[in-house]
Amino acid sequence: MQVSKTSLMAMKSYRYHAELLVKDYLLADPIVPYTSVLCGIFMCKMAYDLTQLISSCNFKAYSSLTKIQRIEWNNRGMSSAHAFFITTMALYLVFFSDLYSDQHEGLVTFRSSNLSTFTLGVSVGYFITDLAMIFWLYPLIGGMEYVFHHLLSLCAIAYAMLTGEGQLYTYMVLISEATTPGVNLRWFLDTAGMKRSNAYLVNGIVMFIAWLVARILLFMYCFYHIYMHYEKITQMHTFGYLLVMVVPVVLAVMNMMWFGKILKGLRKQLAKRQ
Repeated sequence: MQVSKTSLMAMKSYRYHAELLVKDYLLADPIVPYTSVLCGIFMCKMAYDLTQLISSCNFKAYSSLTKIQRIEWNNRGMSSAHAFFITTMALYLVFFSDLYSDQHEGLVTFRSSNLSTFTLGVSVGYFITDLAMIFWLYPLIGGMEYVFHHLLSLCAIAYAMLTGEGQLYTYMVLISEATTPGVNLRWFLDTAGMKRSNAYLVNGIVMFIAWLVARILLFMYCFYHIYMHYEKITQMHTFGYLLVMVVPVVLAVMNMMWFGKILKGLRKQLAKRQ
């Protein structure tokens, strides 16, 4: 009985110190942007290594891949981990928390919190890591369109993180990362020689629906929200204003182009099945 009480007290002590570390260090106002970026880079390294470990132990096809294919395989595992994290946090902050609620006083374009800033910093860490890998192996794991996409995203997210401006619209755009795991799974199936499998077809259908919701309909809602709050947006600094007005439009155009390719590919798959 004495041992269990001691263990319970030790657990409470560890929990207290962990909460203190998060509150006084990771989420401390002056250093949130810097610690969050470092955490993002560290999380990317962990996700990359875990993908390599799990894949080498559980997927026979992994060992037969070339070195570049294994690097891209691990990189896509890393990007999927970031997508799950940022999509979950973005959905919570935009639709479930009251941080950006119109019921609060003050301009919604200038609202932020330690949690919202920290989350953006983690995403900045991911984009820095992924961009470094793309440059390192260019163009083997990503061409110029990926470089442009990442630089544009990195610029917008870093600005929102450092200034606190336009975080709401940054998170609306980041919800589109929900489609990333589906895109990566499609590549995994193709690389593993499962292009003719039912899983590949189901993935194509799910990816089509997810893309329609997260990258087409959600962007329409984002544009509607920008229109309804335009007067507040005009009070942002010039650079922040341009980011809010330009970045979603550019990404929306890219999303429509990729959506057309997804639709074309899905039609070909369905035609082969008939």
